[in-house]
Amino acid sequence: MLNVALVRLRSSAQPRPARYVFESSEVRADADKLVIVLWSAGPEHPALAAAPFVYALAARALEVDVDMHFTSSTVRWLLPGVADAAHTDAERTKTVGDFIREVKAAGVRLFACGMAMHEHARNQMLIEECDGHAGAATVVSETMRGRTRTMIF
Repeated sequence: MLNVALVRLRSSAQPRPARYVFESSEVRADADKLVIVLWSAGPEHPALAAAPFVYALAARALEVDVDMHFTSSTVRWLLPGVADAAHTDAERTKTVGDFIREVKAAGVRLFACGMAMHEHARNQMLIEECDGHAGAATVVSETMRGRTRTMIF
């Protein structure tokens, strides 16, 4: 059972919107797998790409198996050079390529959608971090399992 409390932080500085953090006394998931589908966080919007990787790393920290499925234009992150050229923040401190290598080191599996490859990356090679191709039927099959959860970005 997930036991998390939402806590409002107070500040003695100038009035501004409240900040919230999660405090956890016990974290126990009732699922053992997370499927993350990247759909709208493609190269045309690199700032959106950080979140799915952060959630994947958080799940791995909780010892949850994680598969990331790259659909639509997000499949281009799996092409050589694309992810390393895209920064996720204004200060240009981290690229999507950095996140890809980080999640791979944590044990996350990365899959390219075959249909998306046909539409956005026809006849192109994938980066070595990619674990292969998996289409819609694979994603639906995995998400229908009782102990699997799904997130879509």
